[in-house]
Amino acid sequence: MSPAALRLAAGLGLAGLLISAGAGGAWTVQDWRYGKQLAEQARLHQDDLAAISSVASAQQQAEQAKRLTLEQRLATADQSHHQELTNAQKDQARLRDRLATADLRLSVLVDAADATGCSNVPATPATGGVVHGAARARLDPAHAQRIISITDDGDRGLIALQACQAYVRALTR
Repeated sequence: MSPAALRLAAGLGLAGLLISAGAGGAWTVQDWRYGKQLAEQARLHQDDLAAISSVASAQQQAEQAKRLTLEQRLATADQSHHQELTNAQKDQARLRDRLATADLRLSVLVDAADATGCSNVPATPATGGVVHGAARARLDPAHAQRIISITDDGDRGLIALQACQAYVRALTR
């Protein structure tokens, strides 16, 4: 090989090395640029995820606070319902006891125009009596107990209905 050919080959080799080094350098610079862009995008993505997570956490806390408030209102309403039912049951029990011990007698108004007659309780009070006004007839204690039982069931039903209505109102607020 001649020295000129060697020089040419060496020059071409050196040029090839410089070109490949330049291209590698360009790739390295481009890699740095894209690396920075990707890192910035990743940081922005993390910031977005943190903001979304923060909002979701705040919403969850607000919902938990609402639920706690609702549970407290329902517990208060349930306690009120229970107390009202207990009071009604005590009143009914007292009334039944008074009827059973003849401390209290139930009577009904009798139609004065009805001539079929039943033994009327006098309209005017007897000595020590408290019957005033129109003619009245005394009810048999067993019938009075049944009437009180029916009114007791009705009172319980009304109290349960009021509790259900309060529950629905609390849920729809």
